[in-house]
Amino acid sequence: MIIKNGNVVLRDGVKKQDIRIEGNVIAEIADHIEGEGIDAAGLTVFPGLIDMHVHFREPGYEYKEDIESGSRAAVKGGFTQVCCMPNTSPVCDNAAVAYFIRHRGEDVGLVKVHPIGAITKGENGEQLADIGGMKKQGVVALSDDGKSVANSKVMRFAMEYASNFGLTCLCHCEDKELVDGGVVNEGYSSTLTGLKGIPRAAEDIMIARDICLAQSLDLPVHICHVSTYSGVQLIRAAKQNGVKVTAETCPHYYAVTDSIIESFDSNTKVNPPIREEIDRLAIVEGLKDGTLDCIVTDHAPHHVNDKNVEYNMAAFGISGIETSFSFAITYLYRTGALTLCEIADKMSGAPARILGLEGGEIAVGKAADLTIANLEESYVVDSEKFVSKGKNTPFNGYELYGVVKYTVVDGKIKYREA
Repeated sequence: MIIKNGNVVLRDGVKKQDIRIEGNVIAEIADHIEGEGIDAAGLTVFPGLIDMHVHFREPGYEYKEDIESGSRAAVKGGFTQVCCMPNTSPVCDNAAVAYFIRHRGEDVGLVKVHPIGAITKGENGEQLADIGGMKKQGVVALSDDGKSVANSKVMRFAMEYASNFGLTCLCHCEDKELVDGGVVNEGYSSTLTGLKGIPRAAEDIMIARDICLAQSLDLPVHICHVSTYSGVQLIRAAKQNGVKVTAETCPHYYAVTDSIIESFDSNTKVNPPIREEIDRLAIVEGLKDGTLDCIVTDHAPHHVNDKNVEYNMAAFGISGIETSFSFAITYLYRTGALTLCEIADKMSGAPARILGLEGGEIAVGKAADLTIANLEESYVVDSEKFVSKGKNTPFNGYELYGVVKYTVVDGKIKYREA
């Protein structure tokens, strides 16, 4: 395969280049390569996007999403690798479930599917899961996502034991006692709507706890879906002090504020909640200065029945894997907040480095995982056109720029815009 005339996002800048692929690797990058191929004139070629935080729901909740529908949504969104959180049923806390998820992804054959193992058995926060057995079956990290490991002693043991297998704990930071049944950010909009608020401190306290553990143990820790300005401050200070902490955020935290909950649309209900303008601005600044390493989707598809209920009863989560790239182009690149190289690093390079995955850059000898997009083309979000089973997005009607034209995985076209 040859990709011709594309604006290629390399580590040192964007250059008009041709790319020749042999087998599943990039064989040559040059100003001109003889031969026929994909004409990418006017298009931008990114390293294949990597989403290190998705919920594909299988096994157990296939009515919300399964690995096949999630994979089809992923390649449509430009993703070539995804990492599946373990809060399935049964929980991915043992080798058998990890094996199933990895091989199910291989059978579908669209996107590289990596399982993430639970930190504790059943995500109950009490006993460590079978970390060694899961590692043998390909888990790339550990997380009790959806819950914090409340017991600090258990969390310490988890970080120490995980390090023996070269794994990092990805931490969902939430003090459940402080959340106390809250469903939205605690602030003006929660007061206006009468919906019970969740204070920033519920997130920040656990971020601080996990930073303290990482510092005292001199071990890495990764903070999931950061949503607060104060959380960004904590992580920035920790990095300046040499703590081995990395962090991620999601499009809904840098693009919008909690004023969208005033519609009472249950599709705005997400955990942690969408917060205020001070938080949104801090998230953007954290992405700019490197405090926040990654952009993930936290793709959380739900059946319509899980959302078509009263706000307090609705499930948390947004189906976001098909719109994440476009949000980055619209709200970060076109606003001047991030360059294309920085977006490529946040959505591909950094996830690969943090999890030790192959990929994350366009270079000779590297995996031929590529995302090819038209950055000047726009579209209007219509969840009925999602290929994911989850139609739960609060962004219907939003105009976004950046349309994925091709997704190439291991040198094969896995998605081509119809």
